[in-house]
Amino acid sequence: MRRSCFTLVELLVVIATITLLIAISLSSLQSSRQQAKAVLCSSNVKQLTFALFMYETQNQTLPYGFNVKCDIKGNPIKPPGGYPGNSAFDRKGWWWFNYTSDYSGKERGKKTIPWCPSRSIQDPKFDYVLHGNYGVNYSICKSSDDIPSHREEFVGTPLCSDDIPHPGQTLLIVDSGYSIISWWHATDAPPVALGNAVIEDTAYVPGLEINKKRDFWPGQEEDAINGRHPNKTVNVGFVDNHVDKVKAESLFVEKTADGYKNKSPLWLPK
Repeated sequence: MRRSCFTLVELLVVIATITLLIAISLSSLQSSRQQAKAVLCSSNVKQLTFALFMYETQNQTLPYGFNVKCDIKGNPIKPPGGYPGNSAFDRKGWWWFNYTSDYSGKERGKKTIPWCPSRSIQDPKFDYVLHGNYGVNYSICKSSDDIPSHREEFVGTPLCSDDIPHPGQTLLIVDSGYSIISWWHATDAPPVALGNAVIEDTAYVPGLEINKKRDFWPGQEEDAINGRHPNKTVNVGFVDNHVDKVKAESLFVEKTADGYKNKSPLWLPK
């Protein structure tokens, strides 16, 4: 009796079919993972937005984006856990998340909030919370001072919700390349040209088309150009406390003959 067996052609067909099914499954799995991370990121933004407003409720103002906090003798006060970032290129002081950590609902010292699960910073020297996670709108959560004089627009007292006439249309916090971000980083024609000498000037909206023409520090490019979430979307928390997933391009500020389009009230609370 003749023994039945697969021919070489049949075996190759089976192998090809299995390979195709594995490829489809892996692609689907990768897509599912990206979607899950985007959902987790949205949850982070919701909790951070809530924390910002909890701070405002107790202090009648939103927190500083950056602040040098001193005691009565003028000596700098370190935030809990010490200064975040790298002193070689990050300023030493209190950042907005230092003020809101008591309201975020997460344990301090763990890479949860405010770390974005989809961040893709490629250089270990940027493995700090300031880089590639979330940024507050610098026109709202202002700085107590600034070294480069050209950023005077963002220096002063932080705003409160009542100062913002269109809260449902004004961005408060967003997926960002740096912990503070402004409309200057969302336009290809800012009032002052931005380079990469000061790392705060390399803040960006991940996936924004103009990022392809900007100067970044090595390790930031993939996150800035390719984006983090499917279809180059970002998660945005607005001043009215709602969170939305939007296309990165919808945050672009276009220079026109009359000024800037899409700057107010999205970025500038007017």
